[in-house]
Amino acid sequence: MDTIKKPAPAPRAPKVNALGLEKTDYRGKPSTLCKGCGHDSISQRIVNAVWELGLEQTQVVKFSGIGCSSKTPAYFLGYSHGFNAVHGRMPSVATGAMVANRSLKAIAVSGDGDSMSIGVGQFKHAMRRNVPLVYIVENNGVYGLTKGQFSATADQGQQLKYAGVNELPPLDVCLEALAANATFVARSFAGDAKQVETLLKAALSHRGIAVLDIISPCVTFNNHETSTKSYTWGKEHQISLQELNYVPSYEEIEIDEYDDEVEVQMHDGSWIVLKKLDRDYDPTDKHAAYRVLEDARHDQKLLTGLFYIDEEQPDLIEMLHMTDTPFSTLPAEKLRPSRESLAQIMASL
Repeated sequence: MDTIKKPAPAPRAPKVNALGLEKTDYRGKPSTLCKGCGHDSISQRIVNAVWELGLEQTQVVKFSGIGCSSKTPAYFLGYSHGFNAVHGRMPSVATGAMVANRSLKAIAVSGDGDSMSIGVGQFKHAMRRNVPLVYIVENNGVYGLTKGQFSATADQGQQLKYAGVNELPPLDVCLEALAANATFVARSFAGDAKQVETLLKAALSHRGIAVLDIISPCVTFNNHETSTKSYTWGKEHQISLQELNYVPSYEEIEIDEYDDEVEVQMHDGSWIVLKKLDRDYDPTDKHAAYRVLEDARHDQKLLTGLFYIDEEQPDLIEMLHMTDTPFSTLPAEKLRPSRESLAQIMASL
């Protein structure tokens, strides 16, 4: 008796966004960062958020400075524009670009060294100018690209094999942003995919500067067992990376959804405590933002969520009373004075 073969099921149509594009269309080049680095998780979150929002990549511009974090724009949104600036100077480049073309959606990726050490002045002025920009700080407390020196956000008392003990108190990215009058201030953890993506979508919809301080553990250098940014191996497994030029491979730390507070174990056996903002918290209250951040620092907890948002403050483009037409599309005769007008000015001097 002949058997009747059932036809193979039709292949499932790929999931596309509002532009008809698959998520893979929003990827960039393969990452060259250490296996398990939290920065790669953030890059994937950016891909997911931009894809789900249906943004056109050619209308997105990426900015970065110097450091491991500043390599990451190569790993997402491969069809967007990009500019890799010198160390600490990325905010000025981003400011100029947004003044030149107000129609672009800007995503800046920096690190705690790039933004809180050499670039802290630039960081502050980008906040006070309310540049229309999503400003992501991938925060791990070390200079990973230059072999693990302490950054300005490193924990006081943190100890590293080659850098010794950090005796200085850390700068808090969110507190610095609040003090400089940023209009959107939030913090998350690289392993909390859902929260990172939610905050990214909100930041991309904000019309001023949106600061996201994302704790992104360094698998290679930040290996102190009590570090709030550790993501490393135990002392018995430490390897002299400078001598052997070898970085162990780790699985990325991911956490499940939680309501209030959760302890996360790092690769070295240490723990950090993540705590979400109370559901009744009012993110439009700036004084409350200062209080909860200071309380969290006192209690040694990494408070995550949206701390502050101000939708009323005009952004830089509005404050400059610029034309609706981007400068980059205006003809030369619209951008500079005519010979006649310059002659009149010179004659009046």
